Amino acid sequence: MPPKTTHYELTTPLLEGIKVQVDGSVVTVSGPKGEIVRDFTHAEVTIQRKGKAIRVSVEYPRSRLIALVGTITSHIRNMMLGVTAGVTYKMKIVFAHFPPNVKVANDKLIIENFYGEKAPRVAQILPGVKVEIKGDDIILEGIEIEQVGQTAANIQHATKLRRKDPRKFHDGIYVFEKRIGERLWKV
Repeated sequence: MPPKTTHYELTTPLLEGIKVQVDGSVVTVSGPKGEIVRDFTHAEVTIQRKGKAIRVSVEYPRSRLIALVGTITSHIRNMMLGVTAGVTYKMKIVFAHFPPNVKVANDKLIIENFYGEKAPRVAQILPGVKVEIKGDDIILEGIEIEQVGQTAANIQHATKLRRKDPRKFHDGIYVFEKRIGERLWKV
């Protein structure tokens, strides 16, 4: 049986062209697209900048804390990708009979005539997310992956059909492509 360790850490290298500042558990990442400030004081981890890398560590690791170190490391990596290359989600408007009218009004996306309904459906657009409508496509852009992803989830949830068989009724607005930096996912 291997001996138990009293320390666990993960290190992620800094990307070119960004500035990272660590003040206790508050991480500030600045780059060409903007700045993201994230507070990790809720976590029982130590965050340090060591040269050209960020180190997230924990003393006396348990499985929950090891998972937390990995999660915070991923958050910091996503912050660095967001300020350098940005985050883009593409959504498709799908309908069978009733073409919906989609428009942006301040911080809301308004969907009218969805499935022939008289009342419009409304989805919240989170701060820092730019929404552009091109035909049957909706393009969401921002620097924070959580904000862009939650805005896409709000839009998809607003167009959810209730009391209908989802195998037959496909009307809605769905994510079909995600781009974070150079990584691309076709959904």
